[in-house]
Amino acid sequence: MYTISTLISEEKLVARIKEMGAQISRDYEGKSVHLICILKGGAYFMTELSKYITVPVTIDFMQVTSYGSETTSSGIVKIVKDHDEPLEGREVIVVEDIIDTGYTLSYLLEMLKDRKPASLKLAAMLNKPDRRIREVKIDYCGFDVPDKFVIGYGLDYDQKYRNLPYIGVVEGLD
Repeated sequence: MYTISTLISEEKLVARIKEMGAQISRDYEGKSVHLICILKGGAYFMTELSKYITVPVTIDFMQVTSYGSETTSSGIVKIVKDHDEPLEGREVIVVEDIIDTGYTLSYLLEMLKDRKPASLKLAAMLNKPDRRIREVKIDYCGFDVPDKFVIGYGLDYDQKYRNLPYIGVVEGLD
């Protein structure tokens, strides 16, 4: 059996996301931003983040996978749902729940660059630098986390626990 312990409280998450929204608002003053949420995990983060961005915001969604029902990335990226809106000439921020190995995001960012946005940045709620295989520049980062399996606030274990209002660590999965 496994247990879940709190790694980052709801209060700390919301406070940091507010700071990130304020930074994005300063960086894009006088412009609008187009957020591309990476489903499913990024939905909670993007929703909260967008509430604290004061410049005009449009949103879109993509769904990519490299995990399936496993707890580690397979390294094979599959686009399940592509974005709907054209990106050419837009200020684009990809919004992701967690950056782990970097495979998925390095692949995705290269693909999106070819679609000619005016700018392309990355906002991640969590960063797991100890697992990085491919370097990815995170322009707006919430928290660095240890190499543990984390859930909550959009992150799941086999599609469960996304609804936890905090980031938890799952122990005892082995």
